Amino acid sequence: MRDRTAVFAVFALNGAALGSWAPRTPAIAAHVHAVPGVFGLALLGASVGMLRAAPVSGRITERVGARAAVAGSTVVAAVALALVGFAPNVPLLAGALFVLGAGVGSLDVAMNIAGVAVERRTGRAVMPTLHAGFSFGALAGSLLAGLAAGHGWSPARHLSVAAVTALVVLVAVLKAVPGDRPPKETTPPERGKAPIRRPALWLLAAVALCSAIAERASSDWSALLMVTVHGVGQGAAALAYSGFSLAMALARLGGAWSQERFGATRSLAVGAGVAAIGLIGTAVFTPAAFAYVGFALAGAGLAAAFPLALSLAGSAGKRADGGGGERELAFVSTIAYSGFLAGPPMIGGIAQATSYSVSFVVVGLIAALIVPAALVAARARRREELALGLPVR
Repeated sequence: MRDRTAVFAVFALNGAALGSWAPRTPAIAAHVHAVPGVFGLALLGASVGMLRAAPVSGRITERVGARAAVAGSTVVAAVALALVGFAPNVPLLAGALFVLGAGVGSLDVAMNIAGVAVERRTGRAVMPTLHAGFSFGALAGSLLAGLAAGHGWSPARHLSVAAVTALVVLVAVLKAVPGDRPPKETTPPERGKAPIRRPALWLLAAVALCSAIAERASSDWSALLMVTVHGVGQGAAALAYSGFSLAMALARLGGAWSQERFGATRSLAVGAGVAAIGLIGTAVFTPAAFAYVGFALAGAGLAAAFPLALSLAGSAGKRADGGGGERELAFVSTIAYSGFLAGPPMIGGIAQATSYSVSFVVVGLIAALIVPAALVAARARRREELALGLPVR
């Protein structure tokens, strides 16, 4: 098996984990007898777990290699996924979601490091395509979750089967995942100085953060916008995020071609501009048809933001021996995850104080901030390369 295929499968596994449990939240909430407010607090466990695990997973991956980190984090996530289905009460559910978030967050960092290794070996831009694997995995997981719910499977049975399936797939692809344990005597050069001291990484983190806020707002609030502002039914409202997700997945399949033809910075800037127009359009134009088109534009425009930010962060930490980038990628991921955590309540607060339309205008403006952040990050990377005497890309 090719390493690119193996890493694509790992990305799909991570997406399938999200797609498997998120659609079962009504059944899970009923099982633990949780009212909406309490259940919402339990769901924060997953976001907190991701946020806590991301910075640590970068150091762990740097020590043990991406392959071992992928294996360990997938096992943790699979076990936690099953425990979510069996949790008998809210505290244990929150604990299981925390572990699930930590496992998925660690896997997210490790699989992106493995993706950077594939890019370095092939000399081609493959990160957008790999992230398409995540999108299609989430789509497949959600469809299977709906099928399981339709056939009366309990969350415990469904998520246990999903966990075992993930472990079987892991065993099948693990050997081809790149990232052996690095030699102990490897010493990072000056290029590998602390990420917090590098302006280019802060700017790439800003790109990932803005993308995370816009993505999470589209997933959590799109249906409410469609119902309250555009007056569609709940079933039709759900199609807004479906269109967003499908457009993002398809755009990521073509993301490698776009990056190689136009460059990472231009792809980021143009995509962010398209996403901003789409998100603002969902709030400004009253006909529901325009809102559906707007969410599709947003999904396509944001498709490149997160994978390219992580790819550039990994490249910024490349060592002379061909390794490196673990700390840089984990740094950017940690800041991005804070957007997944803080974004939903922030957008909800704006909607409460004003309206859903105004909140999505704000989301569109946040997406637009990716444009200057990407352009300034490119200049900062060039300055770093000149200061280190490296070839300027």
